[in-house]
Amino acid sequence: MNRTEEIIVRVDEGVGYLLLNRPGKANAYSDAMVKSMKEGVDRFTADGSVRAVVIGSAVAGRFCAGADLNEIRSRTKPDGYKIPSLALFDRIEELPLPTVAAIGGPAIAGGMELALACDLRLATAEARFALPETSLGIIPAAGGTWRLPRTVGQPLARQMILFGRELSGEEAVQIGLADLLVPADQLVEQARDWALRAAARDALATRLAKAALDRSRDGSTGREFVQESQARLYARQGQEEE
Repeated sequence: MNRTEEIIVRVDEGVGYLLLNRPGKANAYSDAMVKSMKEGVDRFTADGSVRAVVIGSAVAGRFCAGADLNEIRSRTKPDGYKIPSLALFDRIEELPLPTVAAIGGPAIAGGMELALACDLRLATAEARFALPETSLGIIPAAGGTWRLPRTVGQPLARQMILFGRELSGEEAVQIGLADLLVPADQLVEQARDWALRAAARDALATRLAKAALDRSRDGSTGREFVQESQARLYARQGQEEE
């Protein structure tokens, strides 16, 4: 286990774990924590044994309350053009590995944007989802304005971003913001089980399938990429049989 400030990074049975560990601040992240999370993601990418990733809290009943408000209040105009959390969440979304968000508490502001960057979101009844940025005089700037509408549609995204609607874990599952509602005492186990399920699958096929799904986000089929990928997998299959 590697403890870097308030971020815990570890690898177990082919699963990489990225755990926020700042419970006194509801796991609100500082710029230093964002840097540590990026280093953890880089480690998972470089480690060939890692086949899936779980992102969650080191302490039960938490997920992430977004960026540290003290740091937010110190931002100046140039900071709007270079947002560390946006770069990190883009990196997580683009990982060639399946990612699972284990949401055991509030996923607020940047915390909700972090969850949206993951492939699978598990939520407990104690989870809560909100994007309150406009009440603070800012906007969701780490992917919420495009990942949320893409996930739940424009009408609900507008309710949450413009009118401050909050969702419980159960409501989030009902509208597709979260994938599964799980008991709080089973969250860690179920996140691990889902990650192990992905890790047990063929690594190259999973990576190519995720890339094909990513290409479909703009409404295109990605047909050429799918054909090229299948041909590559068929060619490998033939080599294995020789």
